[in-house]
Amino acid sequence: MPETTTKPLRHTLSHCLLLGLACCTFGAQAQRLVDNPDWQETEVPAPPKFDAKRLVSVDMPPYVSVAFGIDPATLAVTPDGIVRYVMVAVSPSGSVTAFYEGIRCTTGEVKSYARTNASGVWTLAKAPQWRGINDRQPSKHALALAQQGACEGNATGGSAAQIIRALERR
Repeated sequence: MPETTTKPLRHTLSHCLLLGLACCTFGAQAQRLVDNPDWQETEVPAPPKFDAKRLVSVDMPPYVSVAFGIDPATLAVTPDGIVRYVMVAVSPSGSVTAFYEGIRCTTGEVKSYARTNASGVWTLAKAPQWRGINDRQPSKHALALAQQGACEGNATGGSAAQIIRALERR
């Protein structure tokens, strides 16, 4: 009999605990987003030249057949807290596509500034927007880069050299 009376109590307590944790998480995220309401992105430089022969690989899930990597010479951490880079995708057939992007670790967002076309010429994005860097994106390469060294929690992973070292150590 005592088991039946404690079960509902345990069930209720576990729900309260989950609700409390959810509220704390939401509060922390909301606070993070308003910590600097005056934040503005610095001017974005033109897409840098990259060399597909010197890529540092970014590990992707096994079901992804395209190989991803960044050219270390293109990685920069800006004073406004953005990690900018050129991500290069190489298909199994050898075709190369590159993306000029930025990750804002403090808000968990990514922005695509430009991509190369079939002839390797950069095409600038029209009115690029910050979007969540979660696994609902069509390509998970930015999330993989953030998790593998570009970000440490809600902060950048250090200098460009430190981020490259983190990627190379995996």
